[in-house]
Amino acid sequence: MIKCVGETVIQSKHRATCHCGAVELELSLPNGIENPRRCDCSICRRKGAIVGSVKLDGIRIIKGQNVLKLYQFNTHTAKHYFCSECGIYTHHQRRSKPEEYGYNIGCLEGVNPFELGDVVTNDGVNHPADR
Repeated sequence: MIKCVGETVIQSKHRATCHCGAVELELSLPNGIENPRRCDCSICRRKGAIVGSVKLDGIRIIKGQNVLKLYQFNTHTAKHYFCSECGIYTHHQRRSKPEEYGYNIGCLEGVNPFELGDVVTNDGVNHPADR
């Protein structure tokens, strides 16, 4: 759990946006950023984001539902969302924990994910659901 990132205090209700601002989310982060991580699966390797997690009811789309695009592949379990205007990945419904969304920490307003320090990398190449 990370309640502060550098000088930034993580609010219990924190705003997240894509690059162009067409998509705006409100995240419920009562415990700050929990479980920040990277993943080395085929899609995460390419998008390069550091992600945190919230329960499904922990993300509310404030604006931009109409510009969010869904991308699915392989088992079609995970649901990856990105802005169709600027292309930024905002969040995804997780394959390993479908009751949670993963969200792009880089989309949190006022947060620089490079100030998180060491971030673990999950083994997504050998995903538990593929065993």
